[in-house]
Amino acid sequence: MKEYDLLQQALFELAGIDHLAFDLSKPYWKFKTYKKGEFYNEYQNVCKHLGFVIDGVFRIYRADEKTGEEKNMLFYSNGQFVASYKSFLNQTACDYYTSSMNNSKILYIHIDHLQALYRQSHSWERFGRIIAEIAYHQVISNTEGFLFKTAEERYIELMKQHPDIFNSVPLYHIASYLGIQAPSLSRIRKRVVGR
Repeated sequence: MKEYDLLQQALFELAGIDHLAFDLSKPYWKFKTYKKGEFYNEYQNVCKHLGFVIDGVFRIYRADEKTGEEKNMLFYSNGQFVASYKSFLNQTACDYYTSSMNNSKILYIHIDHLQALYRQSHSWERFGRIIAEIAYHQVISNTEGFLFKTAEERYIELMKQHPDIFNSVPLYHIASYLGIQAPSLSRIRKRVVGR
């Protein structure tokens, strides 16, 4: 399937964007490839683009200014929309980095074009609402996960959301996302696989 076909299918499934509404947006979507480690958005920059992941994995993380330790917050993989949502939705400086975990491909749209689509089409306006709801849900789910779930439960959820993540992401990044050390992740993986 071509990149634009994948995007159109995802938009239809997510927000009911039909062919006519999709055609309004076609001139605005741009294709880009990212090398492993390349930034989608950097710390203190305003996130101006919403991306659709065609192939690859992106992570949102924060680096401790004193120690350099990185803490992963979210992953985005094939078929998902990627942005530093707080920065993107509010057009404020970003508190995090967003980078590619491997060689990746996306289609992306500038916020100005997306807002123009919101004014032109109720379908696109619905899409904007759904994207904001998804961002909210991700943050709440992560917060609740750390407060009320075990690392193993969070690991199982991660596997459901990103089934191929172990093919693309080093274990120490997954351990960071789960808030545990690599040896604990190895034990969890053995227990889950042993079931």
